[in-house]
Amino acid sequence: MVGEQVTDEGLDEGSEDRVVDKGAAGLSVRDLTVRYEEGAPPAVDDVSLDVAPGRVVALLGASGSGKSSLLRAVAGLVRPERGTVLWDGEDVTRVPVHRRGFGLMFQDGQLFPHRDVAGNVGYALNRMPRGRRRARVGELLELVGLQGYQNRPVQEISGGQAQRVALARALAAQPRLLLLDEPLSSLDKALRSRLASDIRDLVQRTGTTTVHVTHDQDEAFAVADLVGVMEAGRLVQLDTPARLWGHPADAGVVELLGQGPVVAPEQMAAWFGVRVEGPVALPVGSLVVEEARESSGRAPGAGGISAEVVSSRFVRGRTEVEVKLPDGRLAAAVVGGGALGREPGETVGLGVDASALVHLRPGH
Repeated sequence: MVGEQVTDEGLDEGSEDRVVDKGAAGLSVRDLTVRYEEGAPPAVDDVSLDVAPGRVVALLGASGSGKSSLLRAVAGLVRPERGTVLWDGEDVTRVPVHRRGFGLMFQDGQLFPHRDVAGNVGYALNRMPRGRRRARVGELLELVGLQGYQNRPVQEISGGQAQRVALARALAAQPRLLLLDEPLSSLDKALRSRLASDIRDLVQRTGTTTVHVTHDQDEAFAVADLVGVMEAGRLVQLDTPARLWGHPADAGVVELLGQGPVVAPEQMAAWFGVRVEGPVALPVGSLVVEEARESSGRAPGAGGISAEVVSSRFVRGRTEVEVKLPDGRLAAAVVGGGALGREPGETVGLGVDASALVHLRPGH
C-alpha cells in the first residue's frame, strides 16, 4: 500500500472509511528509496508517508525491515537514492542534519559522559543566556520526572533515568519533529511499558510531531496515533493500532504481531464449520481445548477438530498448549475448565471462538 496514508481523525474502531492525509503540513516523505551499496536490495524501497502536526507515528518491523533507515533518511543522516523529504511543504532532502530543526534520540541515549545531567540536557541551549538556560533545563527535567537531578553525573543514574535525560535533551530546543530510534529497546519490559506511556504523554503535552521506531508492538501501540509496518524496505500498512490489529494487511503483518497462522476460508469451514469471507488468523484465545482424546474422534466439519499437543505452558494465569493443525502447522490454544496442562503427544479436541478471529484486510 505504498503511497496510501491514513489519519485517525474521524475514524472509530469499526469504521471502514479511510481518510487521506494530503501532507500539506508536518512531515511528508515521497517515494523515498535508500540503498547502501550499488546493486544491493534497497534498505528503503519507494516509501511514502505523512505525519500530521502533533501526531505520533510508530514504525514497526523486524530487524532489517528498513524502519531505522527510513528514520535516518528523514533525519538527514542517510542520503536517499531518490525521493524527497518535506517539512510543511518545503523540500529538506538536502538540508544538513543540524539545520532541519529535528530532534534525535537513539537506543543508548548517547549521553556525554563528561557532562552531568544538566550539562547533557542543556547542550543544545548554549546560545541561551545562562539564567534562562538553567530555568529551561529545570523545566525539562520536571517534564520527564527528574526534578533535582541537575548535578548528578550521568554514570550514577539508572538506564531508565538516562533515557529520560536523553529525551529531555532531544526536546530542549523545541524540535519541530522528534525522531526516536529504538529508544527503549535496552530496557527491561516493565520499564519499557512505563516509559512508552511517559513518552506518549510528553509528546502530547508538548504537541511535538514524532516518528518512533521500534520492533516491539506493545510499545508501538502504546505510543502512536498511527502504526506503520515495514517489510523488506516497504511500508505495507499504516493504520490506527486498533485497525492494524483487527485487520492486518497480509500474513507478514500477522506474523510480526504474533497473531498465529493464517487459515483459508475453506479450511475454517472444513475444520470448524465456521464460514468467513476471507483469510483469518488464529491468535491466542481463538482456539480452545474442549476435551482430551486418545485418538482422532471428531470428523472435519463437525464444529471442531482433534489435534496433537506439541507442548504446554502456563502463561499469565492460564494454560496454553501448542497444537498441530491438520495441515501440520502449529497454533496456540487455551485450556479451559481449570485444567493445569496437557502432555506432549496427547490428542485434544479443539473448538474455535469466532469472535476472536483476526480478519485480514480485504484484498489481501
